[in-house]
Amino acid sequence: MTNPPLRTPLYDWHASHNGRLVDFAGWSMPVQYRSIIQEHTATRTGVGLFDISHMGRLRFNGSGASALLDRLVTRRVARLKPGGIRYGLVTSDQGGILDDVLVYHLAQPDGLSRWMMVVNAGNREKIVRWIGQHISESEDVSLEDRTLETAMIAVQGPAAVGLASTALGIELAGMKYYTGTITLIDDHELIVSRTGYTGEDGCELIVEAAFATELWQRILDGGASVGAMPVGLGARDTLRLEAAMPLYGHELTESIHPFQAGLAFAVQLDQHDFIGRDALAAIKASGSWPRRVGLTLSGRRAAREHYKVLAASRAIGEVTSGSFSPTLNQSIARAYVEPA
Repeated sequence: MTNPPLRTPLYDWHASHNGRLVDFAGWSMPVQYRSIIQEHTATRTGVGLFDISHMGRLRFNGSGASALLDRLVTRRVARLKPGGIRYGLVTSDQGGILDDVLVYHLAQPDGLSRWMMVVNAGNREKIVRWIGQHISESEDVSLEDRTLETAMIAVQGPAAVGLASTALGIELAGMKYYTGTITLIDDHELIVSRTGYTGEDGCELIVEAAFATELWQRILDGGASVGAMPVGLGARDTLRLEAAMPLYGHELTESIHPFQAGLAFAVQLDQHDFIGRDALAAIKASGSWPRRVGLTLSGRRAAREHYKVLAASRAIGEVTSGSFSPTLNQSIARAYVEPA
C-alpha cells in the first residue's frame, strides 16, 4: 500500500476554489484553477499566486550550521552575510546533482543567525537523509525539517512587489534580488525572500501553517485591481520553461553533472572543499559531455520528455522538457544534445 499524498495548509482552499488537484511529488497539489494559459498570462502581465508549500524547508541549528552547509553545497555559503540567499547544488561523491537548493542566512530579531535550506519536494526525504549522514557527532549542528509546520507562497509578476508590499505592510522594492528577511505580520513570523521560479519579479513567503490561508486570501483580495490570480503547477511549469530554468527530474538528475546542465556558475572549485568537488574537477577537465540547449518548434504540437532530437536523420540528443509557450505563441523545449 502507498501512503496518501500529503496536503499543504492551503489544500482546503484549493479544493473549494475549483483547483484541479493531482498527486505531485507525494503531495496533493493544484495543477490549475481556470486554464493554464490564463494563469500563465496573469503572471506575465499582473500577479500570479502560487502555493509552493510542497517545497522542503530545512532549518539548521547550532554554531556549526554554516560550516556544514559549506561542505554540502557547491558554492561557498559560510561567509554569506545575514539577509543573503544563495542558489547552489548538492552533489554526490561522483558529482551528480542530488538537488538544486537555496541556502538562506537570515538575521533573527534576537540578533542571532538563522540558516535554512529550501529543497525540491521530491528530494526532501533524500536530502534529509544525505545531510544526516554527513553530520559528525563532534559538530554543534542539528537539522530541523520545518516543512509540515509551515507554508510557502510565491507572489510573482510585474505587479507582485507592489501588491505584496501593501498586503504585508512592508516595503519590498528596496530589497535586492536573492535577499531575505524575518518580520512579523499580525504577530505571526514571516520570512520574505526576493526569489522566484517564473522569470518574473516577486517574492516568496514562509509562514506558520495556521496563518497560511488568511495570508493567501489577503493577497488575492488586495490584488483584484491588478488581476491577481491563483496559479497551479501547470502554468508554473510553462513559466519556468520560458525562463530556461531547469527542473529537477528533467534537466537535473543524479546522472547529470552541473557543467552539462549549464550551471557552472553554481560550482566553486577553487578554495572550496565540498562533497563531489574532486569528481567535478575531473569532469570539468575532460570537457566532453552533452549540453543543455533550448529548442523552438514549428506548430503548436509540444515535444515531450524523451523525444529524440534528430539532425540529418541521426539522433543527436533527447528532450527533457517541452510545452506550448503562451508568451511566444509557439512550442518550445529543452534538450541535451551532443557537444558538436
